Amino acid sequence: MAKAKKGPRQIVGLKCKACGNFGYLTEFNKNNEQLKKQTTGETTFPLKKYCAVCRKHTVHVQAKKLK
Repeated sequence: MAKAKKGPRQIVGLKCKACGNFGYLTEFNKNNEQLKKQTTGETTFPLKKYCAVCRKHTVHVQAKKLK
């Protein structure tokens, strides 16, 4: 069984904002996100990704729980 990673990198799920379809898993660095938010006020998420259900590029946001 794989060991859980330690450190600031976290795995998050991305879910389509239009239809609610859970389609992607990605990683992001929590420390970099906090610094980016403090300095510029912007964040990495939401991302514009392809949704297979909608069949077009839509906004994807972080899912609360990974499925």
